[in-house]
Amino acid sequence: MSNARTEAILDALEHVEHQRARRAAHPGLAARTEDLKRFQQARFRQAYQDLLHSPRYAGAAGFFLDELYGPRDYSQRDAQFRRIVRPLVRLFPKEVVTTVQTLAELHALSEELDTEMALALREPANASAYVAAWQQVGRAAHRQAQIQLTLQVGQALDRYTHKPLLRQALRMMRGPAAAAGLEDLQRFLECGFDTFRAMQGADEFLARVQQRETAWAQTLFQGDPGGDLRRLMHPESEALT
Repeated sequence: MSNARTEAILDALEHVEHQRARRAAHPGLAARTEDLKRFQQARFRQAYQDLLHSPRYAGAAGFFLDELYGPRDYSQRDAQFRRIVRPLVRLFPKEVVTTVQTLAELHALSEELDTEMALALREPANASAYVAAWQQVGRAAHRQAQIQLTLQVGQALDRYTHKPLLRQALRMMRGPAAAAGLEDLQRFLECGFDTFRAMQGADEFLARVQQRETAWAQTLFQGDPGGDLRRLMHPESEALT
């Protein structure tokens, strides 16, 4: 099983590298992809203002915004990760490795969809251009898979909060992770664990993410950049606990 996880993670990282090569070979594509990523992060920030300002959910919303929707360049991290993924699978607890695999698959799928979107963009990313590119790319099943993988990462982090021994094991991994060049992964896991623990239950938060991202995808496929799209970009505040 560990070999299967290793190969799945390596395949995902190889796919990410392939997307970077596609962008490098196409004049202006890398810049358009970064512009697209910034637009998507801004969209998330606007659509989740209520969660970002909620005392209970601000940390988790900020974690998703920065770690899953940001335009950060992970090329160096991925290159290091690819070199040491086999010892990582032996080093980290099995549950953590499963989450790393999910994260790698999400990373690969998101990068592929972002490349396709950037190829379809005919102008700098804005609402109308984004809708047109989304509809041209299509791939509704992959968009749904992207949402589900995002939720799986959140659900795994939430499960960790009920396992104090796992948190202790993660803490003990700091030295070996640093020695192996895995500081970014260690930081991601510890930050996610602590953020979700502080939330004291992620069900409502993840349900909001699922509902909004599913509605967002459906609206884009329908092509209504008027009322519904603006509502998703600027949702009315809902009561939060």
